[in-house]
Amino acid sequence: MAKKFTVSSFQKAKKDGNKISMLTAYDYSTAKLLDEAGVDSLLVGDSLGMVMLGYENTLQVTIEDMIHHCRAVSRGVKRAMVIGDMPFLSYHVTVEDSVRNAGRLIQEGGAHAVKLEGGSDVIDQVRAIVRAQIPVIGHLGLTPQSINVFGGFKVQGKSEEAARKIIEDAMLLQDAGVFAIVLECVPEKLAKLISEKLDIPTIGIGAGKYCDGQVLVTQDMLGMYTDFTPKFVKKYANLNEEIISATKAYINEMKECAFPSKEHTFHIDDEVIEKLY
Repeated sequence: MAKKFTVSSFQKAKKDGNKISMLTAYDYSTAKLLDEAGVDSLLVGDSLGMVMLGYENTLQVTIEDMIHHCRAVSRGVKRAMVIGDMPFLSYHVTVEDSVRNAGRLIQEGGAHAVKLEGGSDVIDQVRAIVRAQIPVIGHLGLTPQSINVFGGFKVQGKSEEAARKIIEDAMLLQDAGVFAIVLECVPEKLAKLISEKLDIPTIGIGAGKYCDGQVLVTQDMLGMYTDFTPKFVKKYANLNEEIISATKAYINEMKECAFPSKEHTFHIDDEVIEKLY
C-alpha cells in the first residue's frame, strides 16, 4: 500500500521539486477511483454547489453540506490527503465560529485539513485554526466566495498594486502557519514569483505551470460539467458524450426488450411456477 500523503508530504514535495497533484471529489465512488489512480490530495471543494447541487455559485453551500460530502470522500481514500473547503460565512463572523467549523470538518467530516479563502482579512481566523492543531491551506487570487465583490470570475493581480497585495497576503498566510496556498486565476509570472518567495507549496488553478502543484475540478477535467468551462481547464476525457451515449443505449435496449437478457436474469424451475398458477 502506498504511503499516506500528509502535510509533511507537501513540504517534502516542495523541497524535492516534485509536483503535487490535487483534484476535487464530492462522493465515495469518485474519491475511490481518484485515490486508486494515485492522486496526492483530494479537495472537497465548495464548488460542489455548482457541480453537484446546481447552484449558480458557491455562496449557498453550508457547513452541513461540506461535512456530508467530506464524510463520503474520506470513506473512499486510502492514500490521498482529504482537504475540506470552509464555505461562505463559516469563518467570516467570529474566530470562535471559525475554529468550531474547521473542527467539525475534521471531526465529523473526516477531512485531514481545511482550506479557506482570503489573506489579511482572515489572518486571525487562520492563526486560531492552526493553534487548534488543524492544518490549513490558504487560497488567494480569484476567491469564488468574493464573486460579488470582484464582479465576476476575473483574473486577479494584473496591476502592480493588486499583485503586491497577493504577495503580501501570501507571506502573511505563511507566517500564520498555513502549509500550502492555492493560487487561482493569477498571471503565470506572478504565481512563479510567489512560488519562489514562499517556503510552502503553491497549488495553481489557472496560475500557470510554475506552481508547486495543480488542482482542477474533476468534473471539468473529465468533461462532465458543461455549464461553463474556464480557460484554464484541460479536458482529459469527454465523459459527457459517453454518459449520454450509454444512457441512450440503455433506453433503446430496454424498450426493445434486449435488456435484461438471460445473463442478467434470475431463474426458477418451471415446475414451481406451474404450481403457482
